[in-house]
Amino acid sequence: MAIIKLQIDDFISADYELIAIHSTLEDYRLAYFINQKLGVSFEKSQNDIGIQIPEGKSHFTRFIFDDAENELFWNLIPNKTKVITKQTQATSLFEETELDITTNLYLLPEMKKVDYLLKIEQVDDFFDADTLIDELLAIKQITTAYKIAQHKLKSKNNLIF
Repeated sequence: MAIIKLQIDDFISADYELIAIHSTLEDYRLAYFINQKLGVSFEKSQNDIGIQIPEGKSHFTRFIFDDAENELFWNLIPNKTKVITKQTQATSLFEETELDITTNLYLLPEMKKVDYLLKIEQVDDFFDADTLIDELLAIKQITTAYKIAQHKLKSKNNLIF
């Protein structure tokens, strides 16, 4: 009897565009400026992206926009969040001190310099990401923006939400 082997990559379709954004703004301010420039309407999602690591729990905030007219779904997500853990350390023979240890956690660890990710789902061949990037670069608070090649990402499973 022949063995049939299915590759999981056969079922994964890249029907989204991923754009990296470098900016020092807070996430809500960046969403506001993108709303103003692009005429979209990002709003804070009630469903953050939760993540569990051995050091503790954390979450990535998420701003969403459902573009029903063009049948697109937009996500604006920070690439970095912090996990604060408490650690007890002996400072002397009879005294212990509790320290807060902060660990940076990345949604895409291979792209640590990227501040925000703009994921646009359900794109087709007519979607022009280059024009979108030009409009993003017109926002003076955005340092740079560029497309991310999804096939080169090692942690693309983190983008499933």
